[in-house]
Amino acid sequence: MPTPSRTPAGRPRGRQVQAEANDARVLRAARAAFAEFGWDAPVSVIAKRAGVGMGSLYRRYPTKDDLARHVQVDGLDRWTALVEGAAQRLGPWDALVSALRAALTQGGEVSMLPVIGGRFASSPEVDAASARLEHALGALVRRAVDEGFLRPDVTLADLVLLLQLLGSRLPGSPDRVDELRARYLDLTLAALRAPAAGPLAGPAPQWPELLSFWNVRDDGDTDAAGPDQP
Repeated sequence: MPTPSRTPAGRPRGRQVQAEANDARVLRAARAAFAEFGWDAPVSVIAKRAGVGMGSLYRRYPTKDDLARHVQVDGLDRWTALVEGAAQRLGPWDALVSALRAALTQGGEVSMLPVIGGRFASSPEVDAASARLEHALGALVRRAVDEGFLRPDVTLADLVLLLQLLGSRLPGSPDRVDELRARYLDLTLAALRAPAAGPLAGPAPQWPELLSFWNVRDDGDTDAAGPDQP
């Protein structure tokens, strides 16, 4: 995206300040709408929730795909930063739990629901953000396994796929939905702790396989069979 115009002192101009504030509202509204409706969320709903006109939104994001990709990259990078920060402050298990809880907190600024799962066209920016998350979260998973907190037959892709299942849209108020997700995440975490109660059925997914479930090439073909876009 273009670099914001600034005054000689390096401060954004008045119009640029307003444009950046509008963009922040659009992104917050888009994250919430995509979490609620999936990638099919109407742009008109996003604009209304953000309090901006359709023309203003389309000047910034010419297509809904442009907006969705920006939300996805922004969400992946937010999650990566959270994972890295938690890994520095906390032990491996507490850091992993913190990262998973943040992913399912719909009302929070770092909600990951819009970036987990769903059929969506890949792009170099999305792929790069995904690789950054894989590196950060993968390192935390390995550390949790190595130090005996996470059962060793659980992979990074297992955890992300579990989050997609736990993050499925539910009826009810946002607060009640958050309560239910937190409850079932607690049940899931109890099953993830080492030592394992018994072996798991079937082989675990790997990161490339997980991405192939979701990514759609520009020609509309999928990289592999997977669930329909919500």
